[in-house]
Amino acid sequence: MNVEPSPQSNLTRQGRPTFSSKQTQYTTFIVGGHLYGVPVMRVREVVRPLPLTSVPLAIPYVHGLLNLRGQVVTAIGIHRLFNIGCPDATALMNVICESGSTLISLQADEIGDVLEMDATQMEHPPANTLEAVRSFLAGVYKMPNQILSIIDVDHIFEKINAASAQ
Repeated sequence: MNVEPSPQSNLTRQGRPTFSSKQTQYTTFIVGGHLYGVPVMRVREVVRPLPLTSVPLAIPYVHGLLNLRGQVVTAIGIHRLFNIGCPDATALMNVICESGSTLISLQADEIGDVLEMDATQMEHPPANTLEAVRSFLAGVYKMPNQILSIIDVDHIFEKINAASAQ
């Protein structure tokens, strides 16, 4: 996978990087040929495909539950969430994200790089993006050869909590 990195940060006299508060790092991944990212600070880890336990009557984009060293994690199929096909969920990589003590797995085709982006360059998702997708995006970055769409992890947690409360 070829992902163009953002311009390098400034260097101190000792050659060490300095980080501006405007810089945000994102863990990136590919889903259906599209590049997505979540803030590194929200990612606990990235793990290989794991066996799933199905959840009867679950909302369609919940692929099931996985056991991550004794902790139950809800696996979210980004393909289904964004209506871009539905591959074999047991073959997908898992980007484990956390909110407090709750974990979810965002399932992806492949894992990309950690990219550092200038937060001031983030734009709103395009208006012609389906509302069902746009509501889960915090914003987008224009890159030389592609668009990096940033997923709003909090909105996914809220949606799961609202669905389980019904």
